[in-house]
Amino acid sequence: MNECYGNHFILNGEMEPSASFENSLVYEGDSIYEVIRVKKGLPYFFYDHMERLEASVRFQNKTNLADPEKIKNDILKLTRSERIKEINLKIVYNYNNEESNYLVYYIQPAYPTSDQYKNGVKAVLYEAERKDPQSKVINHKLRSSIYHTLILDGSYEALLVNLKDCITEGSRSNIFFIKGEKLFTAPDSAVLSGITRKYIIDICKENKIVVEQRCVKKAELPEFDSVLMSGTSPMVLPFCCVDKHYFDVSNPLIERLRKLYLAKAEESIRSFLR
Repeated sequence: MNECYGNHFILNGEMEPSASFENSLVYEGDSIYEVIRVKKGLPYFFYDHMERLEASVRFQNKTNLADPEKIKNDILKLTRSERIKEINLKIVYNYNNEESNYLVYYIQPAYPTSDQYKNGVKAVLYEAERKDPQSKVINHKLRSSIYHTLILDGSYEALLVNLKDCITEGSRSNIFFIKGEKLFTAPDSAVLSGITRKYIIDICKENKIVVEQRCVKKAELPEFDSVLMSGTSPMVLPFCCVDKHYFDVSNPLIERLRKLYLAKAEESIRSFLR
């Protein structure tokens, strides 16, 4: 299945028809990437994504293949060629032997439905640990294994459990646990610090909501009132259950965080245009 969605993609600054896109450009060799949500042709949190992309490149000791201004212009070039109301866009730096390629392309949108926001989604615990949590690098083997687990279990997300039996993060999200009026999330050093996660923590500071950064043990799960995931596609989405543990999806703090986050997201679009 071709990962590129839509009619065109950008390859090394040039517009190409999606029919010429090859998955090997992304999945052979090493790839560093970012996924950005785009609304009416404009990206959410563009500059935050650029900072993380550059940090990943430095951490992996790779060559930077494009500067933020070039990426910004290429995003606008692509979004103006094909107007889509809301979609995810992927930026990839691929390093394959002596060849390097820089890509920008749409990917198939997979946003939660209104029912999923209301009723929550199911999660499964999965024993795994991100090798380099400080950088966003494609791990083909782990991604494939988790995908098959989700299909077999009928779950929306997998929560990663490390060798110390701590729940660190989701396979494609960050995780927050709620007890009373307090949030818990893994420390920055243990996870890929997501852009959505960053702003949720900022929102909590601004609104005097206490956030404790520590790893939650698997055995502690029943002690929490609610559990939610944060990420580019789900934004702020509650879990109705994790394995056999059920949680309150109507917790008013979840909806409050979602609304405050959406306000931040809209502001980020305005800053992109400045």
